[in-house]
Amino acid sequence: MMATAPELLTDHRGNPLPVQTSMLGYEASRLGIAFHEAGHAVLAMSYGFHVVSSEIDVLEPEPGRWNLGGMTVLALANGNPVWGFAAQAAAGALAEVRYLMVHGLWTPERAAVCAAAHDREHAIDVVAHAGHRLACDHVPVGGKSWGQVRGMALRKVGHLWREIRTVAHAMNEHTKLTGEQIAAMTGLTNPPMPGAVA
Repeated sequence: MMATAPELLTDHRGNPLPVQTSMLGYEASRLGIAFHEAGHAVLAMSYGFHVVSSEIDVLEPEPGRWNLGGMTVLALANGNPVWGFAAQAAAGALAEVRYLMVHGLWTPERAAVCAAAHDREHAIDVVAHAGHRLACDHVPVGGKSWGQVRGMALRKVGHLWREIRTVAHAMNEHTKLTGEQIAAMTGLTNPPMPGAVA
């Protein structure tokens, strides 16, 4: 068995990603992860970010036991909207919860597993690096709360649900999609890689 790449097991700070037990079978859990990553990728592209790739990560630490995760890689550039980055970070969990609701799988416990606190913490760090403030439980002066960002993302997830659904099913089938593949199947524009000469 191949060793797992360390970056697939840690968050942007190098901390281990949380491990939570899914209350769904393998196929439903895998599709849920695909919706989560599709939410990130589609919203990022809609906000003008270059999407490099989006994928489902499947690890089998022992026969019959699966660890599922995902990763969407963006190429950030000066001028990308900082609140758009935060909204795409929130979109993963929102798309996964909507998948549960649409497929009749939603329960409060299953929705809680979708929370993805590491996505929120990543957004807080990126927003802070850009000189803005994003807070979990209040609206900071001159900034936004995570609730406000989730509201932005929820509206976009609703408007782009067809695109998210298309990407999620393709990702579930192929495991990994490039940004160009996502753009082709959704009609969205994947901006050029930052620094690329046209």
